[in-house]
Amino acid sequence: MAGERKQQILETLAKMLEAPKREKITTAALAAKLEVSEAALYRHFANKAQMFEGLIVFIEETIFGLINKISAEEPEGLRQIQRIVTMLLVFSEKNPGMTRVLIGDALVNEDERLQTRINQLYDRIEVTIKQSLRISETQTGHKCNAEAQANLIICYVIGRWNQYAKSGFKRKPAEFAQQQLSFLLS
Repeated sequence: MAGERKQQILETLAKMLEAPKREKITTAALAAKLEVSEAALYRHFANKAQMFEGLIVFIEETIFGLINKISAEEPEGLRQIQRIVTMLLVFSEKNPGMTRVLIGDALVNEDERLQTRINQLYDRIEVTIKQSLRISETQTGHKCNAEAQANLIICYVIGRWNQYAKSGFKRKPAEFAQQQLSFLLS
């Protein structure tokens, strides 16, 4: 039951983050939405930072679970990158509230360790893309600057996430993705 309530709190927080107007989410507003007292929230989470940390854990587990699946299924380096980037963009599209966490928008005025954790997530994704580029180099013999190209690709993904959030979730992140990826990977 406690696990279910914790999950319900996180789902409600994520849903509140989907509002196109970027209002600060307070524990009072979250408690009101759940029709519980603020004290009830604090029985499950020590503070709001822990709630956001719960969302970040969900994001990390989902994204890296899918990245590992793609890496295991797809032997071709460039196809790995195409599938990973597409997955990242579609994840954002399906989870607008999580997108606000991914771009740090929801973390403004929160504990700075949360933004540090998101930055580490970016770094891990970039390392994965760099590994896929190196696989591609060995498969095709085509040399590239894997570090620079991986950085460009993660910047592209973060840019698409930002555009999605800043447009009030109207500009879909995966729009034009296949054409743009062909430019980035050529």
